[in-house]
Amino acid sequence: MEKVIMDTARTEQGYSCACSLLPGWVVAYTGDFDGFRNYVKECIDFYIEGAKEDGESYPAVFDSEYEIVYKFDVQSLLDYYRGIFSFSALQTITGINQKQLAHYASGLSKPRPAQAEKIANGLHKLAEELQVVTV
Repeated sequence: MEKVIMDTARTEQGYSCACSLLPGWVVAYTGDFDGFRNYVKECIDFYIEGAKEDGESYPAVFDSEYEIVYKFDVQSLLDYYRGIFSFSALQTITGINQKQLAHYASGLSKPRPAQAEKIANGLHKLAEELQVVTV
């Protein structure tokens, strides 16, 4: 199953995304993330249906099963998780100073690629640890 990457951002009232496979295609949604995910799938289906009807080309990945992966920018990711974890906890998870994380979350500064990777790796590691099930 191929993965379709959605470059995703959190907005004041919801979410937005774009996909490099679909130039010019952008989705914005007001509401929660579950609703956004459903809306993105509906929008892709609508786009592909229209392309087929008009005889236009579109990426072949949409003719078979695919997985949508939402890739958040650092600011949106930290903004989302600060509602769940304190910056102190995020510092422990990522190894990045909490004041610097606050600057990233507020958009005052943007992390260098190495810092962005460190944040992503810390959150992925946490997710993996949370998936461990003990019997």
